[in-house]
Amino acid sequence: MAAVTAAAVSIPSSSTSAAAAVTKASPSPAHCFLPCPPRTRAHQRGLLLRAQVSTTDAAAVAAPAKKEKISKKQDEGVVTNKYRPKEPYVGKCLLNTKITADDAPGETWHMVFSTEGEIPYREGQSIGVIADGVDKNGKPHKLRLYSIASSALGDFGDSKTVSLCVKRLVYTNDQGEIVKGVCSNFLCDLKPGSDVKITGPVGKEMLMPKDPNANIIMLATGTGIAPFRSFLWKMFFEKYDDYKFNGLAWLFLGVPTSSSLLYKEEFDKMKTKAPENFRVDYAVSREQTNAQGEKMYIQTRMAEYKEELWELLKKDNTYVYMCGLKGMEKGIDDIMVSLAAKDGIDWADYKKQLKKGEQWNVEDGKQECENRSDIGEGSDEGRRGVSQSNEDHVLP
Repeated sequence: MAAVTAAAVSIPSSSTSAAAAVTKASPSPAHCFLPCPPRTRAHQRGLLLRAQVSTTDAAAVAAPAKKEKISKKQDEGVVTNKYRPKEPYVGKCLLNTKITADDAPGETWHMVFSTEGEIPYREGQSIGVIADGVDKNGKPHKLRLYSIASSALGDFGDSKTVSLCVKRLVYTNDQGEIVKGVCSNFLCDLKPGSDVKITGPVGKEMLMPKDPNANIIMLATGTGIAPFRSFLWKMFFEKYDDYKFNGLAWLFLGVPTSSSLLYKEEFDKMKTKAPENFRVDYAVSREQTNAQGEKMYIQTRMAEYKEELWELLKKDNTYVYMCGLKGMEKGIDDIMVSLAAKDGIDWADYKKQLKKGEQWNVEDGKQECENRSDIGEGSDEGRRGVSQSNEDHVLP
């Protein structure tokens, strides 16, 4: 059983809601060749046949069973693809509110949908959303994936809701036309009471580690914060009989302006509640610089703690999770190459070991930007997850 402790969703007073605030919830064959008396050919053939059979049987008995890989993540009973595009779950929008300031470069919205417990997701998973209407060919819109921004209990603590953090995509194309992303605008414009078609849940890459004493380093840009909000709610705002986080959760969040910071009030409460277990560092690229006067990107901020981070990465119980812009990972690599070399370690090989051990986890970029497939173009760029604001978070 689990319970939600007193925690409030960080929403401005102007939010629209059809639901109450957060509620309380409680593992060779050896062959011995002995000298034998002379044998006839028939006997020899029979002996050879028997030897072949015996050898085959022995090998079958001695063959070791293939070891089943035991995951380090909380993957027991994880459900995937319960709902698919042809038969999606239809939920209701309960709450939808803008969580960036009016002067922020772009709008980001936090929304809560009803599931009635029919979408049994885990922290770190994603859901698909199918926007209403049809595309330019008259066919239903394809689903868009979004990382879930709520813990498995949901923002209301009753396991009957799912939350998303979505940035509205609006940009100017090469022809000078203003283009709006289909799904992001559909979601950001939803009113409480509106239907929303949901698929999934999907994904196992970003599941939390089982070890309650783990060091968890979370790197996010913009709405890539979504899966980490779900982690952190479970760690610090909820109580479970079988899980109590006693490790270190260290969040790095990169945004362009302070008015773009997401869920800051919640993170402040977590720091107050568990100062020894939670750290958060922001990289505000348009407002902050480092000692050398360079813009404060997420890897610039991490460089200030590079020795401490490297010491953590040498531990067996440290896990790294990234969600957001793809360029972020290269920025981290640039920091770690020289540090690893000082210890005689090749960083590229070491990172491969971390990945194999489920300690290096990277989301595919679907969250930070509604890519070009969101507007129906379906280009290669879109499938790779291209951001409209790359310069705001990572170095070129």
